Amino acid sequence: MIPLEWMPPLMFGGLIVFMLIGFPVAFSLMAAGLFFAGIAIAENFFGLPFLQAIPQRIFGSVLANDLLLAIPFFTFMGAILERCGLAEEMLDSMGQLFGRIRGGLGYSVIIVGFILGAITGTVAAQVIAMAMISLPVMMRYGYNMRYATGVLAASGTITQLVPPSLVLIVLADQLKTQSGSADVGSMYLGAWGPSLLQIGLFALYTFFLSCFRPDYLPAAPANELTLTGWALWKKCLMGIIPSAVLIFLVLGTIMTGIATPTESGAMGAMGALLLAWIRRASIPHLRELIQEAYQNTMRITAMVVFILIGSTCFSVVFQGVDGGHWVEELFSNLPGGWVGFLVVVNLFVFFLAFFLDFFEIAFIVVPMLAPVAVKLLSPVLLASMNGNPQAAASAALVWFGVMLCVNMQTSFMHPPFGFALFYLRGVAPKEVKSSDIYWGALPWVALQLIMVVVVAAFPALVTTLLDKPAALVQSQEFNFTGSDETKSEAPSSKADEDAPVVFQLDKPLKQP
Repeated sequence: MIPLEWMPPLMFGGLIVFMLIGFPVAFSLMAAGLFFAGIAIAENFFGLPFLQAIPQRIFGSVLANDLLLAIPFFTFMGAILERCGLAEEMLDSMGQLFGRIRGGLGYSVIIVGFILGAITGTVAAQVIAMAMISLPVMMRYGYNMRYATGVLAASGTITQLVPPSLVLIVLADQLKTQSGSADVGSMYLGAWGPSLLQIGLFALYTFFLSCFRPDYLPAAPANELTLTGWALWKKCLMGIIPSAVLIFLVLGTIMTGIATPTESGAMGAMGALLLAWIRRASIPHLRELIQEAYQNTMRITAMVVFILIGSTCFSVVFQGVDGGHWVEELFSNLPGGWVGFLVVVNLFVFFLAFFLDFFEIAFIVVPMLAPVAVKLLSPVLLASMNGNPQAAASAALVWFGVMLCVNMQTSFMHPPFGFALFYLRGVAPKEVKSSDIYWGALPWVALQLIMVVVVAAFPALVTTLLDKPAALVQSQEFNFTGSDETKSEAPSSKADEDAPVVFQLDKPLKQP
């Protein structure tokens, strides 16, 4: 006989066992869910008809979810843009623009990483493209190898936070509770403050390093700077203007309410195709590029859907064995209140990211933590949301989601499992040591963790751009019964008798 309160932790342990055996995450979730569903039925925790909720949730929340259509659109857009030559042109022009100052190539990589993050949303494409273009140039100029590899990897992972990040879309879909929900537009608005601050933090680190260790980040040789004046600015604008148009198509239409996230993703995909056609002279095999983009989109979309189906199976059984109550009790009783909750959750997600991708974390962990986050974080934001509990609940989910997004950037960066480091190792020249790549990533991981602390300490960084509802006015109580007791307590007057009738029940009530 297994006690009910043992089932939730046993389910987590069983999931880890299935993944250690070597099952893919999606099928591990399904296997763990169905395995413990059999145990729960045998122990009479719930009956077999309870499992009808699994196909209902799959068809209702996954296959019929219009929001998830944005994922293949944004994936396709990023797959096209990574090969259309835009990154090469911007890195070259920005390198010429900032090359005269110490650390100029570092600044150009950070800025181009931010711009590409706002139009592609894919880490792999960004890291590979920037490393292939900028790393040989940095090596030729004599940049410190650890700084060069670190700034390339970190600037590639900023795309996880900069809208229209796929992570933000997935988190918006998962952060839904009975008290409130986080929509994609709010997640995008909330992410702008932290993403801009993180870019500033990266640039500030580069500036201080160039001041204290100028030999690490030398200026470009004068003979390498071939463009000046209007020719240089023209080349910069040739990369920035198409990017700005795509950013408006994707983000501007969402934030102005012109289009839904799915519609803006479709417009972004069409804009990327149009940009590739305009730049077809620099793309030798445009038809093959589009075919590869379709195949890459199909693979990623199928992976997301299978993980969603597996996580739905796991979460339905988990809720059936009272797992939601177990998680709430576990995190609600932590010392320190909401501060202790954020500390424990961020440490948990940080170490979980050593082994799981952000998709798995978003689909497995986030739905379980969302109700606790609303319960503990809503009171913190209640005053800033003009005392509106529902607005405070939604803002708390946006704050919590953006914080997790900043945290999950580190999953691409920290050794030894960071995918950005693997991408960098794959395209770096042979003379670049793997130890330099791993050690070079550590300062940037520290900067990302500082950003987690800043976002947790200053929620206004996320919530400032969110819509603030009008202040709630306390409604006046009316007695609709028209009882004699009420009449005796409220003396009438001539003015009351002449007042217009505003309610009609058993007898007319007069406006006080």
